[in-house]
Amino acid sequence: MSTAWKRTPVSAAGRLGRADEHPGRHDRDYRQRRDALAARAAGHPVGAPYPGVQYTEDEHRTWRTVYDALRPAHQAHACGAVLDALADAEIPAEGVPQHADITPALRARTGFALTLAGGVVPNERFLGAMEHGYFHAVQFVRHPAVPLYTPEPDVLHDVFGHGIHLSSPRIAELYRVIGRAANRVRTAEALDILSRVYWYTLEFGLVAESGTPKTFGAGLLSSYGEIGEHKGREMRELDVRAVASTQYRISSYQPVLFAARSFSHLEDTIGEFCAEFDDETGQRLGLPRLPRDRG
Repeated sequence: MSTAWKRTPVSAAGRLGRADEHPGRHDRDYRQRRDALAARAAGHPVGAPYPGVQYTEDEHRTWRTVYDALRPAHQAHACGAVLDALADAEIPAEGVPQHADITPALRARTGFALTLAGGVVPNERFLGAMEHGYFHAVQFVRHPAVPLYTPEPDVLHDVFGHGIHLSSPRIAELYRVIGRAANRVRTAEALDILSRVYWYTLEFGLVAESGTPKTFGAGLLSSYGEIGEHKGREMRELDVRAVASTQYRISSYQPVLFAARSFSHLEDTIGEFCAEFDDETGQRLGLPRLPRDRG
């Protein structure tokens, strides 16, 4: 792997929101490594065994850099439900863990396991697998030049974000609730709506505590550049109709974030919406049809 890129200091991480400028898009050696690991997921059945990765020292160093930055950031910015989950999450400090190192603790606490992904997974497969206790996770590591931000999910995102979530029975149940709703519907439009609810809650949701929005979503928990950087963003109270009507883009900072009034409010909002969710939900609520290009 190339080590020619200059590492970006912590103070600059919050400015790195443009995916097309990210060094990982232009480093040929990095792309070959990333693409080779991603290719392992082609045709892989959900829940089937798969080999681990022999990570390089550069990749382990990137892990340690992110670990050292995120641990205090979680204490400063994460909501109580996340901090409770973090106390039970077994995240190693010394280097990149194998999926097989993470799954046993998740199974013991919540019944979840990691299953192999190569990148962004189609909604039907990704959301539906959560009902059955499987979360799609990748094996590749973000580019070492910008360890504190990545424009796509990587193994650090999956462990520091979803690995923390899935250590908590209460949070893990929200994944299952969304998974059950996904498996009841058949149309791409319905799955798109559900993906937006998932995105603005489990990936990029906030929870208010004493009037202050605190980080909940996995996408924020795994990104030092975003976890507490809310200046310039539009902050809205969580409203499921507004969430389901708001487009998102995977490869950039989110301009709009939604904050639940409490973790119980988040649970109730997701639970009530998913309990009644079906292929006609969009029509009943008068939700707009949004484009699917979220790259």
